[in-house]
Amino acid sequence: MTSSMEPDRNIFEQLASVPTLLLQSIDVFALEMRVVLTALICIYIASHGSIRRPPSAKLPETGKNGQKNERRERDDERVHSLLPSDAIIFPISAAIILTGLYYVIQWLEDPDILNKILRVYFSIMSFASLGKLFGDGLQFLVGFVFPTVWIGNDRKLYHIDSEKRRQWYAANGTGGRIWDHQKNSPLPGPLSGLKLSNTTAEKLWKIRHFFSEEWTVRLVIHGIVNEKVNVKFNDILGFVLALGVNLLYHIIHSTFISNIMGYAFSYSGIIFLSPTTFATGCVTLFGLFIYDIVMVFYTPYMITVATKIDAPMKLVFEAPTRTSMLGLGDIVLPGIFIGLCLRFDHYMHYYRQRKLKEVELKTEDASSGQLTTRKATQHMVIKPEYVDPQGQWGDYFWGTKLSKIFRPDATPALKASTFPKPYFHAALVGYAIAMIATLVILITFNHAQPALLYLVPGVVMAICVTGAVRGEFREMWEYTEDGSLDTMDVIVEVDGEGNITQTRNGNDKDESSDEEEEGDGKATEKGHIPNDEALATEKTGKDRAERYPVFLLSIESPELDQ
Repeated sequence: MTSSMEPDRNIFEQLASVPTLLLQSIDVFALEMRVVLTALICIYIASHGSIRRPPSAKLPETGKNGQKNERRERDDERVHSLLPSDAIIFPISAAIILTGLYYVIQWLEDPDILNKILRVYFSIMSFASLGKLFGDGLQFLVGFVFPTVWIGNDRKLYHIDSEKRRQWYAANGTGGRIWDHQKNSPLPGPLSGLKLSNTTAEKLWKIRHFFSEEWTVRLVIHGIVNEKVNVKFNDILGFVLALGVNLLYHIIHSTFISNIMGYAFSYSGIIFLSPTTFATGCVTLFGLFIYDIVMVFYTPYMITVATKIDAPMKLVFEAPTRTSMLGLGDIVLPGIFIGLCLRFDHYMHYYRQRKLKEVELKTEDASSGQLTTRKATQHMVIKPEYVDPQGQWGDYFWGTKLSKIFRPDATPALKASTFPKPYFHAALVGYAIAMIATLVILITFNHAQPALLYLVPGVVMAICVTGAVRGEFREMWEYTEDGSLDTMDVIVEVDGEGNITQTRNGNDKDESSDEEEEGDGKATEKGHIPNDEALATEKTGKDRAERYPVFLLSIESPELDQ
């Protein structure tokens, strides 16, 4: 983190003047709060975007309309899990890149050429991140316009049914559905009472359908790519907006656009990077902690590169009298660790809901020459079924009573979204305190500060203290996202109080993707385009290949409900 201020003064005078400076100069106070709040908001949103099914929950057999949530499974597959070796590779790689950039700047003397090259590089690399950020942002807005539930002035909870294209509420006592035929549109709240023509209402239902259902994007490049993926219309619009922002970034030199691209990098990094375990996360953070101290305090590399290069590798905050910069690493690196804390909270939420079921095991022993069957009663762990808590902001806004603002229960997904988050909140508080400490030291000593010097101890100590106080330090340290905990039908031994003392087995993954191994041995997988060989057909008893696409890009809309 760097900043520009007045010349140095006596240390004690600087310490004494910090409160006065912040109180007298609203610009300074507002600028520093922007730095803290921007980082916190990015980490908060991205951490919730990184939530996925924990290994302590059972994957539902089917999702909406009897289909698996392929989009969520696809996002989970893109997550990159860090290894312990990355704790060594990350600081070394960062040091090599930073040192190389520094000497390139010194050699060129004018960094404009390097800036142009880096602007092109980062604009290309940020395309997917921008598309993800804009797509999720549009989905957030659509949730407010087209929620699935809302509460009326009469305190009735209305449900919006996209199949019947009507709204209903539960009857008192019986729980049956009462259809409100006066509400013929998918709009919530006061807008639901608008007298719309059938044509207008039909158009609104179609718009809602197009934004809520999945579209099919098909890309074929002969011999290279042969893929078909399902995406939301928001994702398509998000990539269109990302293309526009990239073009605009090259036309005008705007700090605002550069910050958006940097924010997108941070958002995607927190979502798609996982420390895997708390041990790996801690070692990686402390390795970069040392790197940050060395590069800021003992070399000119960090400050020179940060101030000379104009690329979306940092967030720039400007005020009339000063400028502050926050490197993306100061957001992403603690952010992926804080995201791990949230996912651990999610894991523990389902872990506490596990049930033990008595099962009778039979074993056969033929070693004595006679077949002997033994029976024993053991306990099997039954996992609770997973409910995806993402994308519920619209339902939370429209469908939550004021008395249940902290415990919404209008839908199962809303209820699942309010799981306890002690480790996440502790890590956020530790991050906020460390950021404020960084800014105070920055103002006091008028020197660029390695933010990780304060952020790493702040975040790590916060979650370690939380684990020790809650008596869950062992569970926290043993938690991993490498898939080894994702087991099913686990037989365990329990003590007299019902506590699990030993796991007998549990090597089967809790996945339902084995269906492709069954059947008649067809080579075509569900969700993929048949290979070029599969496009051949039999004619007159001979195999004769028909025409195949050399290049194909298509977008198919979802089927309309009749």
